[in-house]
Amino acid sequence: MQRIKHILSIGIITTSLLCACKNVLDVQPQGNFTTGNYWRNQDQAVDGITGIYNILLEEDYTGFNEFVFDNCSDDQVRGGDHDYDDAIEAFSYDASTPTVKAGWRWKYETINRANNALINIPKITNIDPVIEARCLGEARFLRAFAYWRLLLIYGEAPVITEDDVEKVNYNKPKVSSDQLRQQIEADLLAAADALPESYSETDKGRVSKGTAWGLLCKLYMEWGKLDKAILYGSKVTSNPNYALAPRYSDNFSPATGNNSEMLLAVQTVDGNGYSDFITYHAPRKWNGWSFFYPTKGLVDEFETGDPRKEICIMAPGDKVNVGTGIEIATPDLSWSGYHYKKFCSWKPSGGLNYSLKTPLMRSADIYLLVAEAKIRLNGPGAGDAEIQAIRTRASATLPPVSNAGMKELMHERRVELCGENERQQDLLRWDKAKLIDIVAINNQPKLAYDGTVMSRGGAPRKFIKPKHYYFPMPQQEIDRSKGILIQNPNY
Repeated sequence: MQRIKHILSIGIITTSLLCACKNVLDVQPQGNFTTGNYWRNQDQAVDGITGIYNILLEEDYTGFNEFVFDNCSDDQVRGGDHDYDDAIEAFSYDASTPTVKAGWRWKYETINRANNALINIPKITNIDPVIEARCLGEARFLRAFAYWRLLLIYGEAPVITEDDVEKVNYNKPKVSSDQLRQQIEADLLAAADALPESYSETDKGRVSKGTAWGLLCKLYMEWGKLDKAILYGSKVTSNPNYALAPRYSDNFSPATGNNSEMLLAVQTVDGNGYSDFITYHAPRKWNGWSFFYPTKGLVDEFETGDPRKEICIMAPGDKVNVGTGIEIATPDLSWSGYHYKKFCSWKPSGGLNYSLKTPLMRSADIYLLVAEAKIRLNGPGAGDAEIQAIRTRASATLPPVSNAGMKELMHERRVELCGENERQQDLLRWDKAKLIDIVAINNQPKLAYDGTVMSRGGAPRKFIKPKHYYFPMPQQEIDRSKGILIQNPNY
């Protein structure tokens, strides 16, 4: 994992924007790099790619801001002191809401760094062809991932490619959702061809073929191309390099987070990095900031005897090992009475353990997407094998599935992936396919542990279709474009 650790220590500048990376380390810069004096050899190529991964640590990207959008779902409510996030949860946001605009910058910084890598790495003469191909595959995947998040959040967005960088053509109009999907698809297909299936221990955490195949599966599900979702998802589910971890809890332990199932995660090592993700999830009483609270509806979804409930949820009365001793969770720790236990970890010496990884895509997600696509194409029972694999891994004592339909599939995704920023996207996908009524779901209150409606974030909400399928583009970006960017419909 040595190369990936460099994410935490060098913060290589790969673009001329000179954007500093925060919350990493107080490291004195050893020199100034620009695209004019960088990209000279293989080491710089590898470290330049690592500098793209570095952006995933940003608080306004995967560190916190991305997970705020799942407050729109029925699974969680906002906590903390960002009062403006009430607008996200209540569907009352507009183009100037801070959360709507916060992540835009970092997605395009990812795209810009990837573009520079794709332009400059092929010009390096003293580089191993295998390493060159891998680096270009990583750049394409990371660019695709940024465009994927733009697609899910805004629906439409500008596409900036290598040609635009070389022509200094950055002020571009947005493209349609289908054009954005086509760009993501092309990048992921190219990435899958170039990336290795697996890595040695020194490079654990870098994206692989399986990561690209997994995101292709997710893209095709969102696109409604179910047959292609099965094709690429099955490349993950049938490959032992991406096998489910032996235990569900392995995915949420600092010691075992980098397992075969973890297709994509933000890499941090305690003492060499800081993760906003764990800080925002842990209770304030025990070193965290307490921003995300599960609802009673989510907690009640777990079946009796499902061990994932104890792993995922911190409930009143639970004994919690905070490193220096055992504490008892009390209802006043959150507005719902619950926390996501799966995203909390403490060191024996006290304090949060920042070696806990931020999960961004797991094989379990892909298993269940393949099952969903099979059920929707071929009817109940078609996805039983994939659903059963997830349930058996959770516990051999859970009742086996038989002739499972969408109801069973929806249940399994809700409990397996809770808190992992998938619930709202699931609800949106199912509503667009007319499998559920998202308006009716949002018209139900969110309940606390004792069955009462939460005073903050619990009131029924008005979801307007198709307006709330996407967020508005940030008003500041529209203003900066001087008329080139046009706001999304309905805003």
